[in-house]
Amino acid sequence: MTSRSALLVLADGRFPAGGHAHSGGAEAAVRAGRITDAADLEAFCRGRLHTTGLTSAALAAGAAHGLDPYELDAAADARTPSPALRAAARRLGRQLMRAARATWPSPELDALAAAFPRGAHQPVVLGATARAAGLGPEDAAHCVAYETVGGPATAVVRLLGLDPYQATAVLARLAPEMDGVAERAVAAARQGVDALPAASAPLLDITAEQHAAWPVRLFAS
Repeated sequence: MTSRSALLVLADGRFPAGGHAHSGGAEAAVRAGRITDAADLEAFCRGRLHTTGLTSAALAAGAAHGLDPYELDAAADARTPSPALRAAARRLGRQLMRAARATWPSPELDALAAAFPRGAHQPVVLGATARAAGLGPEDAAHCVAYETVGGPATAVVRLLGLDPYQATAVLARLAPEMDGVAERAVAAARQGVDALPAASAPLLDITAEQHAAWPVRLFAS
């Protein structure tokens, strides 16, 4: 039985999964002058949602649906050309796994943790976590869609001193698009690994590599 309360726990920004330390590419975009206000933030989040967000949501939905996590992790690797982003995804997956196993103990999570001691990709772990929490593919996809835009929005409030009310309004305006992305992700996941989307955002890959080389930065990615 699906628990809406479990979904709230998993999607809560206070869940100790490490996401607060990552900007989703927003820090590099702010430094490059591509995000200067709420309108820029909305455009950035929309682009991220429909590319990497869709891809990650489908991976999470697939894991929640019970698709082979090894195949899903390989699919995630193939869809993440940036070494810096692959490393970040695995660090986040490892941190999420620690929180997930403490919160929703599960033999499936134990097996996934043993198979990927350095961390599986975060969306795969999130989907497996949703499954352990009694949630379905739709819940996992919605959780990823929200964090895809929620992370950058929170980061930009810190980076620019953007009015948090404006940042929250951006998320509210994007809500219908988040729903649409989640629906597309679930539909693809139900068809199997080979049907998962591979939408990409090359600029995010390029700036992630640049960001990783900065000697001083506020966020890990």
